[in-house]
Amino acid sequence: MTNASNAMQEKFLKQTGIEIPLICGPMYPCSNPELVAAVSDAGGIGVVQPVSLTYVHGHEYREGLRLIRRLTPKPIGFNALIEASSKMYFERMVKWIDIALEENVRFFITSLGNPKWVCERVHAVGGVVYHDVTERKWAQKAIDGGVDGLIAVNNRAGGHAGGLSPAKLYEELASFGVPLVSAGGVGESHEFTADLALGYAAAQLGTRFIASTECKASDAYKQAIVNADESDITLTERLTGVPVAVINNDYIRGLGTKAGPIARWMLKGHKTKHWMRTIYALNSVWRLKRGLTKTSGDGEYWQAGKSVAGIHDVRPAGDIVREFGAAWRAASGASASR
Repeated sequence: MTNASNAMQEKFLKQTGIEIPLICGPMYPCSNPELVAAVSDAGGIGVVQPVSLTYVHGHEYREGLRLIRRLTPKPIGFNALIEASSKMYFERMVKWIDIALEENVRFFITSLGNPKWVCERVHAVGGVVYHDVTERKWAQKAIDGGVDGLIAVNNRAGGHAGGLSPAKLYEELASFGVPLVSAGGVGESHEFTADLALGYAAAQLGTRFIASTECKASDAYKQAIVNADESDITLTERLTGVPVAVINNDYIRGLGTKAGPIARWMLKGHKTKHWMRTIYALNSVWRLKRGLTKTSGDGEYWQAGKSVAGIHDVRPAGDIVREFGAAWRAASGASASR
């Protein structure tokens, strides 16, 4: 690891106030309070996904944040999807961000849209903002908006994956001179240390934490991750209108992988794309609520990344964080006091 990458890692740890350069990424529907708290309590940082917190897991928003605080005093993050195509959703997100700041959340991950207004709010109270990007042109817009770092979503990620490998994406983004977080493809500790050795300041994990005891995903979902190999991951447009990485089960094979002609037409329009995404979202909430209460797996779809190849068990989230932290310290010579 170079001195420059060491410096970025130290900067990330200072910005977040955590001990291990590891993020439990925000996941719909899997980011329940117990999972977020467990990762933070072990020395990483869990990130709240507000739609999951409220609509899927049924918590009043502010009380959900306070529940996490009762479970751990350590830092947590917040994910803000800031696309402004819906006025009602945008106003709700502004309110959610303001409440998070009132509840002393200081690490924010923005997705979609222009993060400038979030940066202004968060920076005013000493917080930091990182933005999800898949390529350089989106990173440039985020940097212009004032973000403090970038979540580099690669082609091994679950959910909305990028198109570039971790190494190629790092090459594209390194010249911006901000901490970069590798997102995608990390299921084992050696993959974690390998991404950090590329120069990344931290890594963001999702799929590995779905297969944890604290996550309230169905047993069928967790077992599907344990059983899956990299070749079982496929992309489908039929869930949100853009490619989503999922486990290729009977449900996905029946659903298909390409959006239909009407959906494609609606997604191209400035106004109609909101309605199409709303339709997808409402269908998703209905299906995923069923999935969270079922054990058979019938009628479920499971978002997951290519890290499934290295995930062979369901374990406590804190144990995962500590294992990865030990590997990082051994590989980098990081201070044992962390």
